[in-house]
Amino acid sequence: MRISTTIFLTDETITPVRLARELEERGFGGLYLPEHTHIPVERTTPYPAGGELPPEYGRTLDPFVALGQAAAVTSRLGLGTGITLVAQHDPIDLAKQIATLDHLSGGRFTLGLGYGWNKEEAADHGVEWTTRRELGRDRMALMRALWAAEPTAYKGDFGAVRASHAYPKPAGGAPRTLIGGAAGPKLFSHIAEYADGWLPIGGRGLAESVPVLREVWEKSGRDPRSLQVVPYAVQPSAGKLAYYAELGVEEVVLQLPPAGESEVLRVLDEYAQYL
Repeated sequence: MRISTTIFLTDETITPVRLARELEERGFGGLYLPEHTHIPVERTTPYPAGGELPPEYGRTLDPFVALGQAAAVTSRLGLGTGITLVAQHDPIDLAKQIATLDHLSGGRFTLGLGYGWNKEEAADHGVEWTTRRELGRDRMALMRALWAAEPTAYKGDFGAVRASHAYPKPAGGAPRTLIGGAAGPKLFSHIAEYADGWLPIGGRGLAESVPVLREVWEKSGRDPRSLQVVPYAVQPSAGKLAYYAELGVEEVVLQLPPAGESEVLRVLDEYAQYL
């Protein structure tokens, strides 16, 4: 099983360069970074995990800049977002960022995307909350048009682009794409339509939900062997990883603390037993 990691990298934590080098030297499979552009002070949206919102949410580094640094000092480490809030981006600019990072890293980028939970953050980006999923779907289609081998026009409900010359291209025509979110019919239909798999937070309830996703996947004409389920932000144990393996999971993303270098390296030493 491929063991990757995620962390809220901030202006107060271990640096992307130091962490990426340590991960690759120790044999970890990848580094996934979250995204929040800002956290409005006047926030009524509750934190999904309950309680007070941890301070690192308002201090996150831009994931593409941080992953660019990580790419420059590694050669094998997978690089991903967990997650990119696609609806909050201009899709033409985002398509260029993704293609550039994938190209410069030698095809190592995974686009983990999601729809968000913070209504105030999304509103500041001009996102209408009730349409954010369809907006994200539309923006993915527009980006895929820009990544196409030949100039391809796209016109959707939320955006359009003329047939264009747009280089570089992601390896394989598009980056590996995983969608995060809670199990449900709409999420599973979108995964089957335009993604390579699911990025469930924590991995609870997978025994019930994965068979449902597989059914939707196969009914959409997708290859049953190609579906990827990647439990995300996991606090590991030997039993938990064995359970994932029984479900056919081939990659797990372990949660690192948003801490300084010494604390993060100590946790990496603990996680080494799972490699």
